[in-house]
Amino acid sequence: MGNGDGIAAGEAGPQAAWQAPGAVERQLYEAKECGDWPAYFDTLASADLFFADSIARIDAHPGSVKCTPYWYSQVRANCLPLLTEGMLPPPDQNPDTAFDYETLEWFAKSWRDDSILWLVINPGSPCEAFLPATPPHQGLWLEHANRVSRCDCGYPRHRMHLRALEAGGAASGPVAHGLGLVALLSVNNGTLWNSIAYHGTGYYTEKKRLKDSWDVHSRQQWQHTQESLLNADFISGVWNFALNVRRSLARDYGGEVELGQWRHAAERALRDHATATEYQLSPDGVTKVSPPSSSQMEGQIAGVQRLIGRIARYEERFRADGLLTDGQFVHKVEAWDYARAAGMARWGLGARYCTQQEAEKAISRASAAGQASYQSWEEFSAAFILGRCLHFDDEKFGTWYQDMLNAHRILTTDPASPWLTIPWA
Repeated sequence: MGNGDGIAAGEAGPQAAWQAPGAVERQLYEAKECGDWPAYFDTLASADLFFADSIARIDAHPGSVKCTPYWYSQVRANCLPLLTEGMLPPPDQNPDTAFDYETLEWFAKSWRDDSILWLVINPGSPCEAFLPATPPHQGLWLEHANRVSRCDCGYPRHRMHLRALEAGGAASGPVAHGLGLVALLSVNNGTLWNSIAYHGTGYYTEKKRLKDSWDVHSRQQWQHTQESLLNADFISGVWNFALNVRRSLARDYGGEVELGQWRHAAERALRDHATATEYQLSPDGVTKVSPPSSSQMEGQIAGVQRLIGRIARYEERFRADGLLTDGQFVHKVEAWDYARAAGMARWGLGARYCTQQEAEKAISRASAAGQASYQSWEEFSAAFILGRCLHFDDEKFGTWYQDMLNAHRILTTDPASPWLTIPWA
């Protein structure tokens, strides 16, 4: 079956009962069924198009692109198969093969291979289509890419959107709950929040993310980082100290803790600790730890006082923006690590540093840790955002804060949000 544009629709006939895995595949299927090929191309132009490659080749030539053709009897020619994200196989399915992606715009502008005469989109599926890959047809692809980029269709990425698999994704249980912990980042980055068989932005980019952002280059380093996040080892000890002082005051006296009271208690705790005899185990045995000098002590106190002020000002802004209710404050910031632990599990899977089973186990552990420390999605969210701001924002209330505020609002209002469909505990 074909049409005037030289598009071959493939042999996968109408299947009314077919459940498309995601919105992209559903839109492709609906456009194909009614012969609306402009809509089909518009959907492709807003999608990520993944192609298979050898892991060994990508590792040997990082950042390079190789598109391998396959013979398809439907058009009796070499074709390049491209998959949309909902059609990707589980990462564990073939340990020697990975996927990277480009956009339709890239294929229109930068891809040239005279040995490949057709693209085949999602081969073997009900939304399959064969697209001629001649220069004039590539010009048509570019027209659609340019049109989609001019309208608000999420092109070229889907940033700040709640996106999910409509079939085959996590919907309930510990893994779904754990993926909900990292949903703030999923919304911010435009990734499918409930995808278990995670490929992310492609094998090369996921490896580069871990290398550049986390200094993770191997499975062993991933395992160490994953365990550290699950244990909340990346949380600053000074943050914990300051919040623990306020939490103790609130527990002992009840009600809201005044800023001056908090600062005074923190100073007293630091001075009391400095005068206590402390020992530590060293290669030379148990040795006595020298107390800080007077100048060191004053510097520590001044630093904690500044931190307390920062936390108080962030919380004041959180209340104004609806992240916290009046009188509510952040008890602890372990959420900053637990959410990233769930993210690290998926990033490790995308980079092939772990199996899907290992990723699911880590995500479930992050879920349990989050539930043990917090009482609601909203409480967890505020704690995560405070940790992110203390680490990155420096009281600028810039994109590090605004992005998370926008994601929080989406997740607390969108009816499809995991925060509204999955109970906290």
